[in-house]
Amino acid sequence: MSDTDDTPMVKAERVHKSFGAVEVLKGIDLQVRRGEVFCVVGPSGSGKSTFLRCINHLEKINAGRLYVDGELVGYRQRGNKLYEMREREVAAQRRDIGMVFQRFNLFPHMTAAENVMEAPVQVKGLPKAEARERAEELLERVGLGDRADHYPAQLSGGQQQRVAIARALAMDPKLMLFDEPTSALDPELVGEVLDVMRALAEDGMTMIVVTHEMGFAREVGDSLVFMDEGVVVESGHPREVLTNPRHERTKAFLSKVL
Repeated sequence: MSDTDDTPMVKAERVHKSFGAVEVLKGIDLQVRRGEVFCVVGPSGSGKSTFLRCINHLEKINAGRLYVDGELVGYRQRGNKLYEMREREVAAQRRDIGMVFQRFNLFPHMTAAENVMEAPVQVKGLPKAEARERAEELLERVGLGDRADHYPAQLSGGQQQRVAIARALAMDPKLMLFDEPTSALDPELVGEVLDVMRALAEDGMTMIVVTHEMGFAREVGDSLVFMDEGVVVESGHPREVLTNPRHERTKAFLSKVL
């Protein structure tokens, strides 16, 4: 684990991923710096979500290398060979990576606070009273201090997604992955989730955000990649890519979404 600031938080080298005969990622190369908000845009089926899931080894890559904070993800290298880590070792790596999905995946039988407390208690062995205090702080941070004892069914979609963000933060991750976190929300609830993400960015959290929210990418993003058919077609500063795309494929995509 590296603390030197010039080590990228995420580094992908020629990452390939196939599902059966279908090649979903065709040699992805990219780097995400510490403290950076890195946005990934592109049409459905372009490999964006799969790439995100490879970063925390929810999907195993077929070729290439993926590093988080200077450490190889999911594998150990001996000589020129890669050996897959045991599930326990992979789980230890995942603790440092928070993930927020399109669907909130909250436990329906637990309150907001209990959802946030669960992993620190079960995985880190944090005493319940301490975990509860931390959960209340995090719910306050995402604007839900008064909803700690509400169950998911009593919360709007936007509130549930903010609980999901608090839950991911409860493990003190060094990296946050967001997989289209607003796409399942009613339009009027999108802003409240983006506001929380904006505040995280201001606090210096390293974030990779797969998103259709071009306004967020333009305002908050430090880097943006446009993916299509499993490759990075174009990358650069969000304003530059969104305003002056160089590739015809990027232009065609943006003409439909902007």
